[in-house]
Amino acid sequence: MICWKCGAEVAEISGERKVLRADSCPKCSSDLHACKNCRFYDRQYHNQCRETQAEWVNDKERANYCDYFAPGTRTAGGTSKPSNDQVKSAFDGLFKD
Repeated sequence: MICWKCGAEVAEISGERKVLRADSCPKCSSDLHACKNCRFYDRQYHNQCRETQAEWVNDKERANYCDYFAPGTRTAGGTSKPSNDQVKSAFDGLFKD
């Protein structure tokens, strides 16, 4: 898992272990069970969440009790980083006949 704030990799959180509300980044102490660290977080969607049944969370940087939380692949600042293949594919798609 990668911290939404500092970008540090949090190795003790793995696929087998659920991220708890009290979990925090060992490097910057920011909350890990926060919207900005969730794979459903997206500023362009209603409620800034792609999960349509999730309740509104006022502070996206603080720990919350959302049942839909799933660790995402984020960089520092909370934005998704597309792979090189995704970027190349999107670029090539612009110039297809």
